[in-house]
Amino acid sequence: MSLYAFIQEFHFSQAPLATRQCLQACLLDILGVAAGARDNQTSRLLREYASEHYPSARIASRLLFDGRQVHPLGAAWAGGFCVDSLDAHEGHFTSKGHAGATVVPALLALADAYRQQGHQISGEEFLSALCIAYETALRAGAALMATAPEYHASGAFSGIGVVCGGARLLGMDEPTFRHALGIAEYFGPRCPMMRLVDHPSMLRDAHGAGAYAGINALLLAKTGVTGAPAETIESTAVAAQWHDLGQRWEIDAQYFKPWPVCRWAQPALTAATALRQHNPGVDANNIERIRVETFHESMRLQGHAPANADEAQYGLAFPLAALICRGQVGPAEVTGDAIHAADIRALSQRIEIVEVDDLSSRFPEEILSRVHIWLKDGRELSSDTTAAKGDPATPIPAEELRDKFHQMAGVSLTASHRQAIEQQVAELADSPTCAPLFDLILNGVQ
Repeated sequence: MSLYAFIQEFHFSQAPLATRQCLQACLLDILGVAAGARDNQTSRLLREYASEHYPSARIASRLLFDGRQVHPLGAAWAGGFCVDSLDAHEGHFTSKGHAGATVVPALLALADAYRQQGHQISGEEFLSALCIAYETALRAGAALMATAPEYHASGAFSGIGVVCGGARLLGMDEPTFRHALGIAEYFGPRCPMMRLVDHPSMLRDAHGAGAYAGINALLLAKTGVTGAPAETIESTAVAAQWHDLGQRWEIDAQYFKPWPVCRWAQPALTAATALRQHNPGVDANNIERIRVETFHESMRLQGHAPANADEAQYGLAFPLAALICRGQVGPAEVTGDAIHAADIRALSQRIEIVEVDDLSSRFPEEILSRVHIWLKDGRELSSDTTAAKGDPATPIPAEELRDKFHQMAGVSLTASHRQAIEQQVAELADSPTCAPLFDLILNGVQ
């Protein structure tokens, strides 16, 4: 099946049940993260940036959990940055990145503008476009990773998914769609990811840039700007990433994060959680030191004394110490005053993080760590070689994912607001309109 045929002919109901369930879980997860991130410094700055520099014109979109109307390009910038600023959103192994933190806010911005022009969008149609966007973004990411020597952040490829999902919503003809793909790829940000890992900042995984690139490409192509071809789709070198489109689903390989920190840190947190469950009474007060054995990319996280939320979430030592000291790692543990908490920082300084060859050799197909804890009474506790909780092979139960949504969104939303969003997402496929969900997530928060 050609990419254009897939985009025009696919309906959400045609995807396998497990894929549909995963996609709706992804949507709820992203919305929970966006609500949890609403009031942090990055999200506030980007909403003001969008409001000042991208005022609404002939087309307008509402800012996530804000309600102010801006141009869709501004809503894409702000929405992508918002979700990216709390590192709890789902991701994907083969692309070594994420789709949802780009495509969800971008398609919300596009669909909201489209609706305000008088077009009706059913819940099933929005889910169809979102499913297309996820699947194509993930395949574009896998294609980029297979052909580029440098490890790129997700924004370097996720704009492709925005174009594909957006072309479905807009009913774009094939020549215009092909040009939009070429524009999105050509103007896609470079995003050298390991530089961000070594020097964490608000730029994160570049989801704001990816969302902007995708919306911008759609608007430019509709204006008549040419840009074809997109080599990460049309080149024979990436045929393996695209030949079974519609038959096999990359979405099924999505993982979910229990904690709002880099995925590479999460195997160690999973291992430490298991050690504490099997050894009651282990806490910061009776720990002499901790050694984390992990793969090269995870070792580079380090992060013993973060200066801000970006460094805390792109670290390993600090979130591991927070997990042990607080018993959890949620938005409150990796933002605000907790970053400077004396007990967490003291334990963090007693954590050693080292690369070991056997785990580095298994990356990226597997992301694994081992944790050793030495207690003050002389005992040593050692974990098994551990994968992160939430991987496809170690899934998070549906009830725990719902609990995570409420934990994240509870930072800014009331219980009744959260329950209404959860219900609307669950019923979206059968809803004649996506307006009730949009009003819950695109208006201001009381």
